[in-house]
Amino acid sequence: MLTLYSYPNSRSLRVAWTLEELELDYRIHSLDLKAGEGRSPEYLAIHPDGKAPAIVEGELVLFESSAICRYLAAREGRLMPSSLEGQAQLDQWLSFLTTELEQPLWTLAKHTFALPEERRCEDVKQTAQWEFQRALGALQRRFEGQGWLLGDDFTLADLFLAQVLGWAHKAQQPIPSSLARWMQEALARPACARAREREAQAAANRP
Repeated sequence: MLTLYSYPNSRSLRVAWTLEELELDYRIHSLDLKAGEGRSPEYLAIHPDGKAPAIVEGELVLFESSAICRYLAAREGRLMPSSLEGQAQLDQWLSFLTTELEQPLWTLAKHTFALPEERRCEDVKQTAQWEFQRALGALQRRFEGQGWLLGDDFTLADLFLAQVLGWAHKAQQPIPSSLARWMQEALARPACARAREREAQAAANRP
């Protein structure tokens, strides 16, 4: 049985969502990061930085959401193109979404609530907002919310983009209306709803 180490409203949602799209069996270990579980020796042996997500399946231990989701999709032969060229395009988008579009939002979050107050910087927040809008403009040069990123089929690239845009919406960052509508449609997929529910239930049932 695959175990997903998760923390609600984090990148672990995209792993749970991937698992639900692929209709795979898994269990969730909901981490109590606020209580320091992420820094325990047992969990640091799984994830060296003590963050979520991570998965354990037999002898396999993986951290980093893009690597986990890419592995699951490749193993099942779904949520990704079949051709080598298509897979290269998928990797291109996953890289862009995690390093260019998502990172400014995480920087904004860190300097808003995640870091200790003495480590937060208002000027950094303003720069992060500017960087996000610049990356959003780069996205729009290739995609404005018509169909899916890689063609006719929903892939990991769409899943990642939907979550990132959802974070931007919660952070009250301006999003073009076409992308906002696309985001709502993607986040309304039943697999996403099931993933949210399972993560929430696991968190509520922590010992």
